[in-house]
Amino acid sequence: MTIDEISENFELLDEWDDRYRYIIELGRTLAPLAQAAHNDANKVQGCASQVWLTTEVRPDGAGAPILTFCGDSDAHIVRGLIAILFALYSGRSAGDILAIDPAALFEQLGLREHLSPQRSNGLKSMVARIRAEAEAALATAA
Repeated sequence: MTIDEISENFELLDEWDDRYRYIIELGRTLAPLAQAAHNDANKVQGCASQVWLTTEVRPDGAGAPILTFCGDSDAHIVRGLIAILFALYSGRSAGDILAIDPAALFEQLGLREHLSPQRSNGLKSMVARIRAEAEAALATAA
């Protein structure tokens, strides 16, 4: 599912209970993360829930690495937030990832005012981890 499709679906849901259920449904669409990937090296620091993130980096032939993400969490709502982030970032070049400002999307979806401070901090930590992976991929490609 694309980020545009997710945004459109959010607009169709008037109640936040429905939006929370939709976020949880999005989490169920995540590809399973291998059990071996549930380790400290892949754990995202700064999240109240357990969150693991793996990154596959591949060249695109033009010198700009493409990053694909896989992840998991022990919390259903967080799995949904991961799915939203992957729709925004996964499959994009490292440069594109660094150019994306997720704050506008979070504002549009209403996540900022409807997530607890702990969840918001966790979301920021996941974005920081994705951006760090993009920066590392660019540094390695240079």
